Amino acid sequence: MYLTPEQSKRYQQYEEFVIENIKPHAAELDAKGMFPSDETIKKLADAGFFNILFPKEYGGQDLETLAYIMAVETTAKYCASTSILVSAQNSLVGYPFLHFGTDEQKKKYVTGLANGSLIGAFALTEYAAGSDAAKQETTAVADGDYYVLNGTKRFITNAEHADVYVVMAMTDKSQGNHGITAFIVEKGTPGFTFGKKEIKMGIRGSVTGELIFKDCRIPKENILGEVGKGFKIAMETLDCGRLGVAAQALGIAEGALEETIKYVKQREQFGKFISQFQNTQFELAEIATEIEAAKTLLYTTCKMKDEGVRYSKEAAMAKMYCSQVANDAARRCLQLFGGCGYTTEYPLERMMRDAKITEIYEGTNEIQRIVISANLGLK
Repeated sequence: MYLTPEQSKRYQQYEEFVIENIKPHAAELDAKGMFPSDETIKKLADAGFFNILFPKEYGGQDLETLAYIMAVETTAKYCASTSILVSAQNSLVGYPFLHFGTDEQKKKYVTGLANGSLIGAFALTEYAAGSDAAKQETTAVADGDYYVLNGTKRFITNAEHADVYVVMAMTDKSQGNHGITAFIVEKGTPGFTFGKKEIKMGIRGSVTGELIFKDCRIPKENILGEVGKGFKIAMETLDCGRLGVAAQALGIAEGALEETIKYVKQREQFGKFISQFQNTQFELAEIATEIEAAKTLLYTTCKMKDEGVRYSKEAAMAKMYCSQVANDAARRCLQLFGGCGYTTEYPLERMMRDAKITEIYEGTNEIQRIVISANLGLK
């Protein structure tokens, strides 16, 4: 994919930072299920990984979407877990605040998200509401100047490590999707606690857990957007977030290819480096082509977003295709490592585990196919 000299320089700067500061901790985060340290978070913030899309008045860089995507991509290339933190700050949390928040809400929260003093989380998913957001069981009932929240959110990225949460709750069940409202909830609010931490197959350095609300009183000024507009906020946020997932997947695929090329040039079998076997060359040629196609689709969709063109279909395509490429690349690259790839001595087994979630979260690939087909004029 062609990049301008400025974009190429930025990509290189991101990658150099990640190799020096993030890559050395990737295996430990995975093995211990550790959230990135405060030191790592500060380094990411200082290097400008959290404020890429934010306006300068809130301490942001106000860069194009592609800059954000490259930051997520290069981080995921070496540590998929940490890339999720970069993605969530910029898109899942940053997007709804910037596009639907009041001036007061932006001043209160966006600057902190931009400089890393606040970690954010986006809470939509529940036990009964995964792909079907209308099945929300968390309720918010008006009570004077407050809304009272009750319910449980599941599979929430950053869970107890976040400071501020965008929480979707039903304010009018009779209205289905149109009865969902978005609320801003701060950690420490009475009635807001945390449930179990999920033990996951992959991205184990990204903490995922439950949020529990029991008679949690939220002031009305903490409504994000308008009452009943939560579903719209969630869907627009997920369009942006899907680009982040696609970037994570792309980075994992690139990391797998990079590690495999290094390995096959060193591993000898039958008196030859396995890089000299035609099967190896053809496998890697196909993987490299799939990666380039995925990158082109994703980068082009970023340009559409920045130019104000509707990009829901393309975001779904990018998320679906990049995640498929990541899983295919990780599997095929691990095979070229043979038994060594199945051990923790090399990062391929971690990459293969990390890749799977990209086909699932922020809308399963089955949901992406629904979005894509709905935009093809089939009905």
